[in-house]
Amino acid sequence: MDSTHTALSDTRRRAAVAFIFVTVFLDILAFGIIIPVLPHLIEQLAGGGIAKAAWWVGVFSTVFAVVQFAFSPVQGALSDRFGRRPVILISNLGLAIDFVVLALAPTLWLLFVSRTLLGMTAASFTTANAYIADITPKERRAAAYGVLGGAFGLGFIMGPGLGGFLGDISLRLPFWVAAGLALCNFLYGLFILPESLPKERRTPRFELHSAHPLGSLKLLRRYPQVLGLAVVMFLVYLAHYVLQTTFVLYADYRYGWGPQAVGFVLMLVGACDGSVQAFLTGRLTPRFGERRVLLAGLLFGIGAFALMGVASEGWVFLVGIPLMALWSLAGPPIQAIMTHQVDPSEQGRLQGAISSLGSFAGIFGPYLFAQVFAFSIAPGSPVHLPGLAFVLSAVLLAVGAVIAARVTAHTTSLAGTPSDPAVGPAGALPHDPTH
Repeated sequence: MDSTHTALSDTRRRAAVAFIFVTVFLDILAFGIIIPVLPHLIEQLAGGGIAKAAWWVGVFSTVFAVVQFAFSPVQGALSDRFGRRPVILISNLGLAIDFVVLALAPTLWLLFVSRTLLGMTAASFTTANAYIADITPKERRAAAYGVLGGAFGLGFIMGPGLGGFLGDISLRLPFWVAAGLALCNFLYGLFILPESLPKERRTPRFELHSAHPLGSLKLLRRYPQVLGLAVVMFLVYLAHYVLQTTFVLYADYRYGWGPQAVGFVLMLVGACDGSVQAFLTGRLTPRFGERRVLLAGLLFGIGAFALMGVASEGWVFLVGIPLMALWSLAGPPIQAIMTHQVDPSEQGRLQGAISSLGSFAGIFGPYLFAQVFAFSIAPGSPVHLPGLAFVLSAVLLAVGAVIAARVTAHTTSLAGTPSDPAVGPAGALPHDPTH
């Protein structure tokens, strides 16, 4: 009887982990699909040409980041109070509805409202990370978060290419496909996803004062090591925006790469990043420990951005891409170490606080790097270095590495064992239907 119960529990846990992998992949795929077409839809509805559309795209991006900054802690706190399953399901259903509205929006203001609602419901990654912390043993969490990073990379590889193909058929078709993916995700979870947070481990009530960004930061302050690593996470998020903000213009200005070349390079970035997170994190963390892998990942990131910033030839820039992929080794150990310090009933709020930090970086990060890039290529600039924005990212990561080294100096790294049923020895999920 006991063995049957254990086998059932293991089977349900594996199905749950597989679902979280799939939900992250489908969410990223859905968002990736609309990347190539959303600016063109904005241009179509706004009128006034590319310049006006570019202004509105900036407004849309900033508002989306602000909304996520505000609502990620809310989702985390709700999942701590009512469980992970209902929050994930409602988020997925909300995404499906929002994508349908985007597909049908006849005016710019309705598109803007839908994009704002999308920011509210798109924080399912917060709850997905908390779910992993619930069901995965501490010594295997870094590997599990690495697998989620692999799902992110896989979705990023496939999404924009698929969106561009569908957009050539019809400008609104990618939004319908994204809505279909989100709806499938909801139905998949409705029938398969078990609850990961028992009632006895939930918070007794939903407290609004702790479910906003500033309130969530109070949670971080209660754990000094977590607060230090949260600063590191913020610097990592901020450094990453150099790619989203300046890469296309930088590649065109310095190397003469057009849209097709940029597309291939982005696919290479996604493939390398996803491969490192999915396959290397699970192997390296048990062997070397979370702290060493974390610091090594940050050092790789420093080297990658410094190389990209000074690369005068395109092939030298490409050499930095594998180094940048190894930078992604830092993320899962940071997440894992932070979850070790926080009570199980507060994992949702922890992940909400982390997501808010990423959204906060997205509020002013694009403006910062765009201004640095413009300054570096201006005719009268005292520092004519087109890659100055990438050098700035290297400096940010260097500061993060120093902080990480100090706050984890007395951390006892947990090592996993190959026999752990949650994650296989290579960091892959056993019986994962997506592999």
